[in-house]
Formats: sequence, structure tokens, C-alpha cells
Amino acid sequence: MTRIALCQIPVDEEPAVNLRRAREAMERAAADGAELAIFPEATLTRYGKRITDLAEPLDGPFVTGLAEAARAHRMAVIAGVFEPGEQPGGPGGGRVRNTAVALGPSGEIAAAYRKIHLFDSFGARESELVAPGDTPAVVELAGLRVGLVTCYDVRFPELGRALVDQGAEVLAVIAAWGSGPMKEEHWATLVRARAIENTVWVAAVGQAPNPASRDGFGVGRSMLVDPMGVVRADLGPAPGVLTSVLDPQITIDTRNALPCLEHRRLGAGGS
Repeated sequence: MTRIALCQIPVDEEPAVNLRRAREAMERAAADGAELAIFPEATLTRYGKRITDLAEPLDGPFVTGLAEAARAHRMAVIAGVFEPGEQPGGPGGGRVRNTAVALGPSGEIAAAYRKIHLFDSFGARESELVAPGDTPAVVELAGLRVGLVTCYDVRFPELGRALVDQGAEVLAVIAAWGSGPMKEEHWATLVRARAIENTVWVAAVGQAPNPASRDGFGVGRSMLVDPMGVVRADLGPAPGVLTSVLDPQITIDTRNALPCLEHRRLGAGGS
């Protein structure tokens, strides 16, 4: 069994403020025996035009600071950052990468997943500032194979299935979910759906609402959902750090009772 901390923090525009909050959350998680701490999408800085100026390479001060805390607590970490993209005039037009970085307990970078599906919906145009990635990522952390999913990605079931086919035992969904009519319902439903259809654990962590910001990003509702779709933890809207146990035996029991992954008939109905 693995103890996972859902670290639902509000995110500021200033990276130094967010690094301090993340390190404080890791200290709380470590005190509760967590082996893996998961932070939201865009933990480096809030969405906005400034992300192109505030983006940092993975050896920059923000990830380095997280790595130092990971080493101090012997804890794996997943967090959302922005990496500099290509230079203006290049293929990405100077856009950044929206990256989920995974650190091992020695502070080493174990994986960096660049968000594939960009949020050009509900009036937003993420693709104006962010260049898409193209490679799904599964990484071993805290004795688990973790599939990395970022926010809008959760609306695309084929990505979750691809990660499970690569051996993911848990999907880590990090988000800066936007508020609005039905949006929180979509979040809770989609997170549970990805767990149920893949008979896999889902650890979904969103930004807590930031009262100082009016951009609408961050509804909270970080959740740990088991392979039967049971919500084992839900943080609601307030900032918080909650440690829960992920038991792999529940996955085995669920798949014995519901072997839907074995029942797939790809191409059924074709000629």
C-alpha cells in the first residue's frame, strides 16, 4: 500500500510564493507518512500572459526547490510547471510547454509529461500560449506505475486507456480547472469515469480557489477515486493536504469481478 498526499493549494502569480506553499504542504504530507505528494497543474504560476516570461527550465529554481524538499522528506512529487518553448519564429512560435514534472525521492527528475490536449474551449485559447506535447508518460514513483494526465486531458478517454495499456496503476490528474456552469460537475464525473472505465485508481488534484484572483481557475475538489469509482477522499473547495492510502489489492479484486479490460473487442462491427 502507498500513502498519497493530495496537495490542494491556491496558486499565486509569483513562483516564489508557490514554492513556499508547496514546500509547506510537503512538510505536512511527510508528517502524515506520505510517500508521494501530488500538486495541481500550473503550480509554478497562475495562467495568464505572464507564463511566457515566468516559464523556467526543469533545472531552474522552482523545480530545484521542489527537488530539495523531495530529498529532505524522501518523498516523490508531481507538480505542474511551465517550460520555455521554442524561440519566436520556431515551430512553437515562442509558446511554452505545460509540463507535469515527476520527481523521485532523491530529487531526480523521473519524468516530464507535456500536456497533449490544450484547452481551447469555453472561450479560452490555451494554444495561443502553450505548444502541445505528443507523448503519453507513465513513471514509477513510490512503488507505483503512475500515468500522468493534465486537466483538459481528462476529457479524452483514449489517453487514460493508453496509459493503462502501458501499465499505469494510478492516473495522476493535475488541474487548474476553470469555474462556470456545470464545470465542477464535469470534473467530478470525468475523474470517476476514468477510474471506472479503466478499473484503475485516480488521484486528481486541482488548484484551490485563490480569492486574490478573478480568472476563475481553481475549483478545488481534489479526489482519490478507487477502481470501482468510489470516492475515497474529496477535499472540497478549501486549501488542504490530505493523505490517503492506495491499496493495490482493491485493483485486483475489482478486475477479478469486472474484467472489462479483457472484454474489449476493438474493431467490432467492422467488415
